[in-house]
Amino acid sequence: MKYSNIVNAKFISRPNRFIAHVERDGKDVTVHVKNTGRCKELLLPGRTVYLEKASNPERKTPYDLVAVDTPIGIINIDSQAPNAVVKEWLLKQDYTVVQPEYKYGDSRIDFYMEKGEDKYLLEVKGCTLIKDGIGYFPDAPTERGVKHLRELAKAVDKGFKTMVAFVIQVEGVTEVRPNVETHPEFGVALQEAKDAGVEVLCLACNVWEDGLEII
Repeated sequence: MKYSNIVNAKFISRPNRFIAHVERDGKDVTVHVKNTGRCKELLLPGRTVYLEKASNPERKTPYDLVAVDTPIGIINIDSQAPNAVVKEWLLKQDYTVVQPEYKYGDSRIDFYMEKGEDKYLLEVKGCTLIKDGIGYFPDAPTERGVKHLRELAKAVDKGFKTMVAFVIQVEGVTEVRPNVETHPEFGVALQEAKDAGVEVLCLACNVWEDGLEII
């Protein structure tokens, strides 16, 4: 996936999870942050961040903050990007049906696919928290994530092939582990899902300031 109209700025602060202050052309500009996670280890004062200009010129925040330059490379923090790149990736596979936002049980699963007689459910998670070359998810507690894992585990008994895909939004990282320090229940749910037959995918990416793609 590619963004249009990317510019850079210097990060100043993040007063809440929705907005940030950045320095752009010598001015303090308020921008929208496309990630409600903490990202506290990423969004540090003085770091270069990458902004996509909003298509609506009347919007109060003229830019969306989508990526940040870090010592390990550019990390895309756009929470909508993982689903976008997974859709691009799935369409290159041999599936005859790829349907986003599939209603299943009490949840809306990210993708439903078909291949021959097989039916698949796929949930997507974006990974931006990296420690010592390993990705960790989540960076904040996610009851929704736990619920989806348990839905996938139950779907195995209904004949679905189920998967959870961790999209690693930085280059050079190939493994994702559950962040049990932040959310122990997610680690439990992930292990239960694996035991039930849910396949876990760790999807490495090429990342640029203006886009990313699954390798």
